[in-house]
Amino acid sequence: MWSMSAPREPFFPAHQPIRSSGGLLDVRHLGLVDYTDAWELQADLAAQRAAGDIGDTVLVLEHPYTYTAGKRTQPADMPDDDAPVVQVDRGGRITWHGEGQLVVYPIVKLADPVDVVDYVRRLEEAIIHAVREAGVTTAGRIDGRSGVWVPYSTRAANPEAPTRDRKIAALGIRVTRGVTMHGLSLNCNNTLDAYRHIVACGINDADVTTLSLELGRDVTTDELSTPLLDALDRALSGELAVEDHTFASAPDPSKGLTRIL
Repeated sequence: MWSMSAPREPFFPAHQPIRSSGGLLDVRHLGLVDYTDAWELQADLAAQRAAGDIGDTVLVLEHPYTYTAGKRTQPADMPDDDAPVVQVDRGGRITWHGEGQLVVYPIVKLADPVDVVDYVRRLEEAIIHAVREAGVTTAGRIDGRSGVWVPYSTRAANPEAPTRDRKIAALGIRVTRGVTMHGLSLNCNNTLDAYRHIVACGINDADVTTLSLELGRDVTTDELSTPLLDALDRALSGELAVEDHTFASAPDPSKGLTRIL
């Protein structure tokens, strides 16, 4: 079933691939990589993919402590701890990356006609599947907001976890010449301290969480890497169909905004 949060039906039936070509994904595990270095690598690979010089590639990594501001970031979102901020060409507003957060950047050529909404929903579906398999069985979507969320009605195993609706994974993408860049970040066992210094994704009426807080045990990026990549491959191929996991609705924090920094 197509998610009710989508504004229209997808261009491709749920069982069909959204990639322009089949074959195995070239998955590259890079470890801890400076954000700017990873961004430059993405741009280089995306140009190669658009030219047909390489196949679909997925970068799997972590970043050191970094704030990144998407194209709709507002001055009020910015950190109050004087940490540096990287201005990036993805959608969305400001977020944070750091060790313990699993970051996945698919460099994928999308099939024509390019359907960015469907692509985003397939990324979300992969994350939801992996997170639920890990034990957070209520993870889903909030209509009007991207990413993967845990509802306030779910009590985390760790009493120190936030109690409102809380984001466990964030998305931010860019598509140029039909090729995707940027992607997703899944909070595994990272600190949440940095989020106290920003308005994460422009949202001040909800919280952020990690798999470790939700499950009450240490959940590493290594533990989630294989399940998430498997779900991502299946979602992009149509084997893992997008379903309606919406449990709430809320205002879109980026609607109508343009970058004014």
